[in-house]
Amino acid sequence: MSADTPRRAEAEMARFENTTSRWGRLTMLVGLTLSLAGPAYLVVFGGLDLDAARIWVAFIAVAATFGVFWVLEPLTYFPVLGPAAMYQAFMVGNISNKLLPAAVVAQASVNAGPGTRRGDLTAVLAICGAATVHLTSLLLGVGLLGTWLVSALPPALIEVARLYILPAVMGAVLVQCFVTMRQPRTAAIAVATALGIQFALVPTVPGLAPFSTALCVVVTMVLAWFLRGRRVVHEVPGQDEATAPASPAEPHGSRDTTPSKEGR
Repeated sequence: MSADTPRRAEAEMARFENTTSRWGRLTMLVGLTLSLAGPAYLVVFGGLDLDAARIWVAFIAVAATFGVFWVLEPLTYFPVLGPAAMYQAFMVGNISNKLLPAAVVAQASVNAGPGTRRGDLTAVLAICGAATVHLTSLLLGVGLLGTWLVSALPPALIEVARLYILPAVMGAVLVQCFVTMRQPRTAAIAVATALGIQFALVPTVPGLAPFSTALCVVVTMVLAWFLRGRRVVHEVPGQDEATAPASPAEPHGSRDTTPSKEGR
């Protein structure tokens, strides 16, 4: 390996990040414009009895319920996904139940730590794969066979699927994440926190029900941080052996560099 290889890799990665940031912002703005174009057209040209006051009341009602996720989700997803995958994730959607688990499992499979450049690239490729599978299944299962499949299935089976499909999917995703991450202490804290908030706090204070998910995430993060294993050594993302500090057992400058008898 030549001496210029690391520099070339750094330059290529910097160019990749600049490109994804530029096109990511552009595509997000285009997506926002297109998503607002339909409702704006209906309000202006649809003849709907809507005025500015009603629109703002509806916006405030939605913001009061989901506004906390506008801040919480980017903060919690970014350390795992990285900048490039963040643009992908928020454009594709279904982050918590599809894209984030795919990225976590992919990073664990190739031993790429979150927050590293290898982990960021792994998250990008994992989201590409998850989106491809999702679009292919939609094309086949909904676009081509959707109407026929719904008409062929008995109504009782459809009703059972509506009741249990979401718990089945989320259960599979959670188990996969627990097995892949192999952090039983954090998993136990997350499960205990969710059960406590859902069955103890929310029934006691019903007004916190709209914020239960956000509260569960924040409390789990805080408890996992303070109750983490103190003996675990956390490596600095992107740190290699050349820049790693000397270990306590062998301080810097204490290594014996005296030539051996054979080399004298």
